[in-house]
Amino acid sequence: MKNNILKFKTFEFAKSIIPICKEFQDSKREYILSNQLLRSGTSVGALVREAQHAESKADFIHKLSIAQKEINETIYWLELLNSVNLHIEPNVFAEAKSIYYLITRILKTLKEK
Repeated sequence: MKNNILKFKTFEFAKSIIPICKEFQDSKREYILSNQLLRSGTSVGALVREAQHAESKADFIHKLSIAQKEINETIYWLELLNSVNLHIEPNVFAEAKSIYYLITRILKTLKEK
């Protein structure tokens, strides 16, 4: 998995999202929002994996574009939870933004070709 940095980073990111959501759910705080975060935060890696087996360049771009939307949504939920004093570790924000920028750069490069 380490040969593909995006695949590795999105898998590790999903692993970091799960305990955050579990903590919110266990403490009975923000159940709906934590479910949204769990859904979007873990789907990014699944979409990256799907993109790896795309049927064409256009299909690859489409699947990766959906992953980009999901990581952007994840950043929104993290910001929202943090804004209502449900503390999110800064490294989680940094990793989400890193993944967003990596996907954006890949898409930009592919679209320029």
